[in-house]
Amino acid sequence: MKLINIGFGSMAASERVLAIVAPDSAPIKRLIQEARDRGMLIDASFGRKTQSVLLMDTDHILLSAIPSEELCRRWMGKEEA
Repeated sequence: MKLINIGFGSMAASERVLAIVAPDSAPIKRLIQEARDRGMLIDASFGRKTQSVLLMDTDHILLSAIPSEELCRRWMGKEEA
């Protein structure tokens, strides 16, 4: 199982990631709020501004302070974490 660093020592299983998106649009904000209400939100931003949202196949939503472009590079394996 390959793990990707999503910031501040937190890791996520790369095989479980469905998408990495920016948190700015209204539909993504609704997804985040719904996940928070269901207890399926994992906030790995450590109090910093959320710059990317990872949608997992387990129905969990992960928040990260690392920009989406950087996480995508890590996910695709073009940069060592």
